[in-house]
Amino acid sequence: MTHLHAGLSPETIEKARLELNENPDVLHQDIQQVRDMIITRPDIGFLRTDDAFILRFLRARKFHQADAFRLLAQYFQYRQLNLDMFKNFKADDPGIKRALTDGFPGVLDNRDHYGRKILLLFAANWDQSRNSFIDILRAILLSLEVLIEDQELQINGFVLIIDWSNFSFKQASKLTPSILKLAIEGLQDSFPARFGGVHFVNQPWYIHALYTLIKPFLKDKTRKRIFLHGNNLNSLHQLIHPDCLPSEFGGTLPPYDMGTWARTLLGPDYNDENEYTHTSYNTMHVKHSSSNLERECSPKLMKRSQSVVESGTLKHEDQHENENTQPLLALD
Repeated sequence: MTHLHAGLSPETIEKARLELNENPDVLHQDIQQVRDMIITRPDIGFLRTDDAFILRFLRARKFHQADAFRLLAQYFQYRQLNLDMFKNFKADDPGIKRALTDGFPGVLDNRDHYGRKILLLFAANWDQSRNSFIDILRAILLSLEVLIEDQELQINGFVLIIDWSNFSFKQASKLTPSILKLAIEGLQDSFPARFGGVHFVNQPWYIHALYTLIKPFLKDKTRKRIFLHGNNLNSLHQLIHPDCLPSEFGGTLPPYDMGTWARTLLGPDYNDENEYTHTSYNTMHVKHSSSNLERECSPKLMKRSQSVVESGTLKHEDQHENENTQPLLALD
């Protein structure tokens, strides 16, 4: 086993082999072939090219080397084209800190039954007098940078749940095509994460209308993994088990505490030595518990003031669609 697999369970290594075409015997050759392509893009500053960094791009593109290099190039090109977004790109930047404190994003302590990290967005919490959409996007990207350091998440991926309850038409009117395109470029086209699904719940009609704005920017593969559940939590539970979800989503866990993830990034262990900055890409590390509890659905006590919705019926993960669920979009 290569040192790049240190800390991974045999089961996860086997999953990477079966699902991502990862072969430990030729892993270093695969990485070097991607690195050798860098010379073809002298217009891009590749600020980090170590083995572990390139490996996450190979995993995100199932070890198709040309696709992995394209993603690597787009990652740095996106940062070059949007330099202002990545200035002071760390958790204690005032704009990022406000967004994190307001729960953008929420990150559950537990993972789902496939080992995927569950991210939450409570859209109605967007106070537009307090947080710009750009700062929320920056907070999400920074959070992903922290989380993607975990090799298991590089392999297992993420799921995102967006709760649109009480999200007003006025708030929605601020989601212009230009900023939605910026978000899609940053997440779909320029970041090495595997998104197994994006789930909308309690979405109003005007969120459906927003889809027509973003559709031209979405890849076909991307359109297949957004699911619009409306208020039908049963269809959500077919894909993410209730015992992995807080009560806002009909789950068996306590309500989500909006400050959970912000405290992780801004807690007493956060200091100048582990800040993630745009110029150095010295990535922050989140301390992961070695306990099995971290991978089970049993997070710390959480609380949230929003009303609790009623739990639905658990069904099998393989049922990706039914008459109450509309798949629209995927990120992978």
